[in-house]
Amino acid sequence: MNAPEPQMRLNRFLARCGVASRRHSDALIQSGAVRVNGEVVAEPGRVVAVSADQVECRGRVLTLPGQYEYVLLHKPAGYLVTRTDPRDRPTVFDLLPDLHPGTVPVGRLDLDTTGLLLLTDDGALGHRLLHPRFVIAKRYEAIVSGDPHEDQLDRLRAGIALGDGPTAPAQVQVEERWSSGWHKRARLSLCIHEGRKRQVRRMLRAVGYPVRQLTRVEFAGLTLGPLVAGQYRRLSPGEVRRLKAEVGL
Repeated sequence: MNAPEPQMRLNRFLARCGVASRRHSDALIQSGAVRVNGEVVAEPGRVVAVSADQVECRGRVLTLPGQYEYVLLHKPAGYLVTRTDPRDRPTVFDLLPDLHPGTVPVGRLDLDTTGLLLLTDDGALGHRLLHPRFVIAKRYEAIVSGDPHEDQLDRLRAGIALGDGPTAPAQVQVEERWSSGWHKRARLSLCIHEGRKRQVRRMLRAVGYPVRQLTRVEFAGLTLGPLVAGQYRRLSPGEVRRLKAEVGL
């Protein structure tokens, strides 16, 4: 599925080869640990020809994976969306054997949030899917405390002020309501086009309905389908073409 581009910046090349994150690759390059065609290169932005230049890091010749990969995971609760954790907690990479070294999540889901997580080593696609300019839809199902009133939900539909600025208008509707004594609950469907940290939880808390359970059910037109928590699949060529068309690639 789509061979790597013929040229790329050196820090991105190292990241795609699994040497380090792009930020840590910058530090490696600036330390003099990287050579291109036998010469030490200290500029992270140096452009290398993927098929012609030989790149070494600490004496090891680096080779890119032959093709990009695109993986859709149904993330369970209790897994961090990170490569490693200093407290040795489980991460989504524990569920995904044999990924390319440079494959990373497109965005984040917090520890307790479940649902659709896309991972890829196609940096151009991942960047555009997260960029606000492309207005990519992210749909969630939230179980909240309380009995949501439409006037409060209208605040979300209009955009609400959070600590890091106002949100864009959200689509939100009540799918189900139930109660047991004082413990009222509701299931909401909510669609946003942004990706701030814990945004959905903060939005719903701001209007008085704290989240008890949150699942992302759709991202950029992709859905979980029959996948259960912990399962994953690779995207089809048609799905990849559609995603790229959606962001102008």
